[in-house]
Order: sequence, then C-alpha cells, then structure tokens
Amino acid sequence: MIRTKRHIAYLVHSIKQHVVHISCNLRTQHSKVRKKKNKKKMEDCNQKYSCRTAKETLEWINAILNFIKPYAFLTNAHVTNFFTHKLWQSIDPVWLHCLRNEPVQNLLLIPCGIIQEHWPASLKEFVLDLKSLAFPREQAHLNKLFPGVNVVSLNTVLAQGMNFKKKHEVEVLSAVVSSVANSVGAQTIVDVGAGQGYLAQVLSFQYQHSVVAIDACSHHGTVTEKRAERIKKHYAAQMRKHYPGIGIPNVPKTITCHVMSIDMLKALTSMSPHIDNVKRPELIGQVADDKTSLVLAGLHACGDLSVTMLKTFLECKDVKAVVSIGCCYNLLSEGCLDIAGSQCGFPVSCGVKSAGISLGKSSRDLACQSAERWRSLEQDAGLHNFELHAFRAAFQMVLCKYYPEIIKSSPSIGRQGKALRRQQQRRILQSSINCDESKHSSMPETISHMQELYLNPHMSESKTDDYSGSALHSHELSCNGGARYNETAAASKYLLFEKFTQSGLSRLGLKSLQETHFHEIWKEAEPFAGLIGPYWSLRAALGPLLETLLLLDRLLFLQEQGSSLEAIMLPIFDPALSPRNVAIIAKRI
Repeated sequence: MIRTKRHIAYLVHSIKQHVVHISCNLRTQHSKVRKKKNKKKMEDCNQKYSCRTAKETLEWINAILNFIKPYAFLTNAHVTNFFTHKLWQSIDPVWLHCLRNEPVQNLLLIPCGIIQEHWPASLKEFVLDLKSLAFPREQAHLNKLFPGVNVVSLNTVLAQGMNFKKKHEVEVLSAVVSSVANSVGAQTIVDVGAGQGYLAQVLSFQYQHSVVAIDACSHHGTVTEKRAERIKKHYAAQMRKHYPGIGIPNVPKTITCHVMSIDMLKALTSMSPHIDNVKRPELIGQVADDKTSLVLAGLHACGDLSVTMLKTFLECKDVKAVVSIGCCYNLLSEGCLDIAGSQCGFPVSCGVKSAGISLGKSSRDLACQSAERWRSLEQDAGLHNFELHAFRAAFQMVLCKYYPEIIKSSPSIGRQGKALRRQQQRRILQSSINCDESKHSSMPETISHMQELYLNPHMSESKTDDYSGSALHSHELSCNGGARYNETAAASKYLLFEKFTQSGLSRLGLKSLQETHFHEIWKEAEPFAGLIGPYWSLRAALGPLLETLLLLDRLLFLQEQGSSLEAIMLPIFDPALSPRNVAIIAKRI
C-alpha cells in the first residue's frame, strides 16, 4: 500500500512536471511567433517605399514632405530654447504624461523606431510611421551587390593611427571603391576630402590603384605624404624579401586645394593623374590632352563637397563612377530655388526644387542626429545627456533675462559638455567601482569634484579617469542610501548648473552674476527639466527622416539624368560604428 501511494505520488509529480514543461514550451513558441510577427511587421514598414527608379524615389520624398509638415514646430525648434519658449507645450500632453515617467533607455530607443506596448496609440503610430519612412540602416550584404568584393582586414602598418571606427570605414569603403573602379576600368581614383589619406593609401598599397588625394588642409597633405613614405618603406622591404623583381606600389599623389566649385574639381580631376604632389595647384584650368578614366571617392566629404562630387561626375565625362558618403548636413548651403545653375547643396534634384521645400539650419542640424549612437548609450550616459540639455536651456534663460543684447548675436559657448560626455562614456564601466569607493568618502567631496568636472570640461584624462560625470553622481547617491537622496540630488544639480553657467558666461566674456540670480533661474526651470528627455527624444526621432530626405534628393538628382547612368543608395557600414553609413554609388553605362 505504501509503495502504491508513493508510486501514485511520483506519477502525479511527473505529470505536473510534464505539464509545466509543455506550458513553458508553448509560451516559448508563442513568444517566438510573436517576435517573428513583430519582425515581419517592422520589415514590412521598411519595405513600404523604394528608390529603384526616379518615380519611386520622388514618391518617397513626397511622403516624407507630407509627414514632416505638421511637425515643423519640432524640426524648426532648438532645445536651447526649451525653457524660454516653453517648447513642451507644443507636444501632445498625453504623450508627455506617458513619456515623462518612462525609463531613460526607452526614451533613447525612440529615434530607432522602437515602441512600448503601453504607449498611447497615436504615439506608437507616430514612431512607427517615422521608421517606415526612414531609409533602413542595417549594413548591406556587399557580396550580393558587388560580385567578388573582398573586405580585407588592414594590417598594422596600414591601420596605424586609425581608431576602430575609421579602420572599419576604410576597410569596407576601400573594397567597394576598388570593386567599382575595376568594373568601369578606371585608371585613377581621386579621393576627395582625403584628410590624412587613410583611404587613399589603402587603395594604393593594398589594392594597387593609382590614387590622387585632394584635401583643403596643407597639414593633412604633409601628414599624408610622410605616412605614405613610411608605408612604402615597409612594402619595399617586403617586396625585396618575398617578391624580388616586382615593382613597389606607387605612393598616392596629394593635392592641397580648397574645392570651391564644380569647375575647380573638374580641373583637378582632369589634371590629377599627370602631376606630382603639389601644395597649390596653379595648373588648375589646364585639362590634360590624354583622355583618362577616373573614379571619385569621398569618405564623409563635408557639407556641399559631397554634392559637388555628384555634379562633377555628371559634367566631367572622364569620371566614370562616383562613390560618395556625405556628412555634416548642418554645413550644407541651402536655398537658391529660382536661380539657374545654382551651386547650393540642397535641394539639387528638380523634383525637390519644384516642391519649394526649405529645411533651415535647425532641421539640417537635426539630420546629423545618430539614432544608433543614442540607442547604444547606457542609462547613466543618457541621463547625463539630458542634464546637459537642461543646463544649456536654463543658461539661455540667464542670457535672455540678464544679457538680452547678447542673444541677438546667436551666442555659442562652444562644445562644453560634449567633450566631457565622450570622456565619461569611456569611463562609464568604472561607475560600479566608484560606488564601492564612494562609501569611504563624503558626499561633499563627490559634489565638489562634479563641480570641477563641469567647470573645466577639458581636464586631463589623468585627473578624471576615476569619475564618470552624472553617471557617477547618480550611482554614488543611490549607493549612499535614500534618506538624503532627493535633497542632496537637487542641491547637487543646482551647483552643477551654477558652475555650468559661470563657465558659459566666461566663454562669452560676460561678467558673472550674484548667486541669488542663479537660484531664481534654476527654481523657475527645474520643475520642467524632467520634460527635456521626452521632448529631445521625440525631436531626435525626426533626424533619420530628415537625413533620408537629404540623401534621396541627391539620388533623385542622379536618376533624373536618364538611362545613361545607374545609381543606388546603400548602407555599407555598421551603423553602430559609423552612423553616416549610406553611400551613393553611380556609374556610367
């Protein structure tokens, strides 16, 4: 009887375990199905528009223009004026009520088009529509588009001086440019906006192309030449050792010239294969007699320079292909819609010009925002970002109230806070260690050092390596217990704002204020400081869409030329490493 009872109990237990196992499996399968559906839904959103033809590209552009019109209050605004213009009042109060209590990490995901299920339907629709209209940024499978392309990891000699981001960009772009150059039979590649010549040298030494590097900075030209000579010595020694009798790769030629117009770039590209390194190309305007074939390549050619490359490709028949990756949209010239032959950087296509669209400086600044960069931030770094925006917006209140005359000149206090933020992101992993150490130190010492950080954002690494800005601030406060948290945190933020303001006034050459004035401003701003995170995130979500508009305008400009060329727009870099990862590639056919 005892055995029977035990046996029955064992069977019941086994059945329960089996049921639990089945239930877990069902939940897992249901979760997988749900994820697949969500993924498919997101893919469908991204596949809603196409840019394979001029007609499709123009339809996409018009959809973007129609979407952003009602949100001009966001695209034309600047977070600097958050408090002075009460910018939060322009946002749907239901959205703000929802987002003001949202975790920072969820706010940082908004620019990437990631929503939360508990959000209002209208907010979710806004974010998903943005994502469906923005050009997808996932790195393309290059082998499918460029048969035979081989992205090779750079050796230590060629990679010398490059950070991880630059190394990734040069490895990928050099392989793509080499493939394009081979496909059109180009004799020479012209690296426009070459900087220190990283791309030019890899194309020359690793891929054996004839390369000319053009840059406006004479210092860059000197660095390029010296670096190329060092690399040449290494390759010469390797050739003599392993391949005697084989010639040594040519060192890239360098031209130092500020490219001011299409005609200038056309002249440079025409003469570039026939000249030696020059500091000032007095030969500009002399077109070589011998016809040659060229490829223009630009890795993050700033502002109008990327557009100038595309126009030169169209006007200079010797240029058989162009590979352009733009950046610095804030530096684009804009307007000139009614002027024939206008050299403005936006708009360039007839389709966008006919729409009469003008973005403005704030919108072009916004187009530079990187959704992937913000997505990768940790919570503490995100909080620090929002704090800096709050301090800068409150500082604007100080200027408006006590220095109204300075506002007329659109003052800039430099990049204070941004350099500090980059340093702090590198030190964010040390916050846990600092938490343990802070238990043995007093709170006033912590606040004192935080004041020093904000007052002097250019402190040497050696003086700041053990701290991580607001990350450390919030982490240490939580480690020290909750009894004094709110009071100490509020006092600390005020002190940081005061130091931030004093530093800003100093940069502008303005006389400082009495402490009571700082208290007055911060007391007025602080109740709304928590709304900056939601506002900034919603505004930043429009950034990828505005960048898509700028890029599609360039693509349409090429497509409008007819069937004599083919043009594509392609994300060739990992967006987490290189946010400006979209290449416009065009070839004559």
